[in-house]
Amino acid sequence: MKWSRILLMSLVVALALAGLMLPTPKVNADFGTNWTGVFFNDPSLTGSQQQTVSIPSGLNFRWEEGAPIINSVAVPITGCPGAQKNSVQCSNGFSARFTSTQVLTGGLYNFAVTSDDGVRVIINGSNVLERFTPRVETTDQFQLTLNAGPALFVVEYFESTSANPDDVNRATLQFQWFLQGAGTPGTNVFFTPTPPPPTSIPLTFSLSGSVRGLAIRTGPYLGGSLIGVLLPGQSFTASARNTDEGGPFTWYLITTNTGTSAATAVPGSTVPSTTSKTGWVSGRYLQIQGDPNALPLQSTVFEQLDNPPETGVIAVPRSVMNLRRRPSQRSPLLAQVPWGAELPLYNRTVQEGRHHWLQVRYEGQIGWIYAPFVGTYGNLDNVPIR
Repeated sequence: MKWSRILLMSLVVALALAGLMLPTPKVNADFGTNWTGVFFNDPSLTGSQQQTVSIPSGLNFRWEEGAPIINSVAVPITGCPGAQKNSVQCSNGFSARFTSTQVLTGGLYNFAVTSDDGVRVIINGSNVLERFTPRVETTDQFQLTLNAGPALFVVEYFESTSANPDDVNRATLQFQWFLQGAGTPGTNVFFTPTPPPPTSIPLTFSLSGSVRGLAIRTGPYLGGSLIGVLLPGQSFTASARNTDEGGPFTWYLITTNTGTSAATAVPGSTVPSTTSKTGWVSGRYLQIQGDPNALPLQSTVFEQLDNPPETGVIAVPRSVMNLRRRPSQRSPLLAQVPWGAELPLYNRTVQEGRHHWLQVRYEGQIGWIYAPFVGTYGNLDNVPIR
């Protein structure tokens, strides 16, 4: 009897040890390999200073409040907005574009993207996720069917600055995908399957009830020329969007109509009317139903003025001025222009009959300065109004 007990206990211990040695199910999260990252010293992927790094192990970063670290080395980015020029490595106010070609099995894939702040995902040339706005850490999920073979992934990311010095600027980016149906159910700790999409909500825009009038401008910037005012109850059609200003709000290209109801937004549409106005309005003062990302991104003339012709007109600041990339205080800061500098003047915006912003050149950089503190010399008729 004694030996029987010993044998039974030995068998139980052996079975328990064998259970511990069984392989545990693996999480089927794929971050990919052999990525290339290009970093910019502004949050809009246009900074002049760039750093290129190789990333062998995928996009899975949590940089918190420090500078971006790749392969255990801080990426040397300097001169970001909000930081002293040529200061140490930027911890915010930067952006990056990551690219990689992955060879995939054909099928339906689930994608999970986590970011703080903005992120954009482009796969095989198609924009499949547009969240390029300042935000707290958020996870987005989407599904996509891909053919077997190579697939080009592009992930664009930015970490913004905060106007409040007490805010904490954390930086997070994770990009991963899963072949649907692969792996053992219940072992995926990262991804919650996306439920079937709800019934589509028609995309409509209307003016916020507390706003007495919304400026319509020639471009998607606070300093664009004022061409009209959208009034409460006035209907309009939205046809495009633009995020070039770089602030927290998207701008929308609208065409005003007559009537009192909010208009359904149809991508690419306009309303032919001799009394209508077409221009850009800030999304800050709009009430939106549906997904505004259904509207196409559209560039403007302001994004085509970086190599303007000479006009023979000179602008002279009467104060120390901030030179910005676009006519807006939200646009990235390029330099500070000293009092009394003589600057070639190329373009201008107007508001209520007065100069609003002026496009000038300073130390080889083309940018915009706020007009009320600037004198001019020469024939202003040679300077286009934008």
